[in-house]
Amino acid sequence: MDAGWQDDDSVSLMLDDLETWAIVGLSDNPARTAHSIALLLQQRGKRIVPIHPSAQTVHGEQGYATLAEVPFEIDVVDVFRRSEDAGEFADQAVAIGAKAVWFQLGVIDEDAFARTTAEGVAMVMDTCPAIEWRKRSA
Repeated sequence: MDAGWQDDDSVSLMLDDLETWAIVGLSDNPARTAHSIALLLQQRGKRIVPIHPSAQTVHGEQGYATLAEVPFEIDVVDVFRRSEDAGEFADQAVAIGAKAVWFQLGVIDEDAFARTTAEGVAMVMDTCPAIEWRKRSA
């Protein structure tokens, strides 16, 4: 595992300083991990933006089918997709001017990491906000 994927400065930037999180793969299915992580983000004061082809409203927030359709600035693009599908969302995050990209636990795309960070966009992979917040309180 490359520790650079979980750089403390990048994690702190996202958890402490960035407010609006687009969550790719978030639906209204409470059995999915994205559903509980989105709620945690809300409880921690973050604005969540569901990104899902069906554009569902989740936790009271309007969903959008794509990142490009969101009519306001996105700080963090949080990706709940398989590794082989995740890279395109990192590229879309750069294209819309997001400040950071977060790939969830088990999601790794080294090429996407290289492309994203080369554009000056902070990125972490293979971890979860819940895990990172727990580490801080340990």
